Amino acid sequence: MRVFLAVARAESLTGAAPVLRMDPATLARRIGRLERTLGASLFVKSPQGYALTDLGERMRDRAADAETQFNRAIDEGQGASEALTGQIRIGAPDGAANFILPKVCVAIQAANPKLEVQILALPRVVNLSRREADMAVMVSQPVAGRLSVQKITDYQLHLATRRDAPPIRNRDDLRGRPIVGYIPDMIFDKELDYLGDLAAGGVNLASNSVAVQLQMLRHGGVGVVHDFVMPSAPELHQVLRDVFSLRRSFYLVRHSSDRHSDRLTRFSTALMQGMQAEVARLEQRARLTGSTVI
Repeated sequence: MRVFLAVARAESLTGAAPVLRMDPATLARRIGRLERTLGASLFVKSPQGYALTDLGERMRDRAADAETQFNRAIDEGQGASEALTGQIRIGAPDGAANFILPKVCVAIQAANPKLEVQILALPRVVNLSRREADMAVMVSQPVAGRLSVQKITDYQLHLATRRDAPPIRNRDDLRGRPIVGYIPDMIFDKELDYLGDLAAGGVNLASNSVAVQLQMLRHGGVGVVHDFVMPSAPELHQVLRDVFSLRRSFYLVRHSSDRHSDRLTRFSTALMQGMQAEVARLEQRARLTGSTVI
């Protein structure tokens, strides 16, 4: 079941191999043996990867339910006073994944040495129903699915550009400046559509990655930057704060069937507290180090 679920989620042998700590050839043999036992194909195999058949999709859902029940039994056997163990995977947009979660997760793992924490950074919404992750940080609340949602914290965003760029005192000064932002047709969440009418003339330098956008801004242009990112880019400063200021929120989303998991609840509590503290710390540091220009 573990092998089948890992390959189904990764959609390839090479993607599942590191998760299971097995080589792809071993995984291929295990999948082949399972299919021979069933007398039916679970995957359509191609150079692009392993895609589930209709039967495979039904089996994935049943196997994921069985996995949930098994993990719940393990949780019940782990005393609340004991350190966390096992593997926990968090899905997150790459802004949080790059600039917030690493410090937070390192601290949680240091307090729980037998715990393995994985951060899944994706330019799309993480599919918890397919168990791509145990929980996900999202920038808007999902409206469908058997999910539980908790607000983590608010965060702020402002326009930023290089400190040595020509000054920007009003919107007219933005004319002729290359605009940095998301690839318009790859914005996977409406809360990430930051630019509005500022991008009316088009986005000159675009990426689906916050980290790549930051690198672009380091070399020129104007774009929206999270306040908690500013300490990582001392060559940038914020502009037009009085006319352009955004507030967004992070939410922690879990599958509703995990609400009785003591292990995941303890981890999610530590994760939320850590994210709240880290966002506050970085935003305060941005203000104190002069990243802002009022």
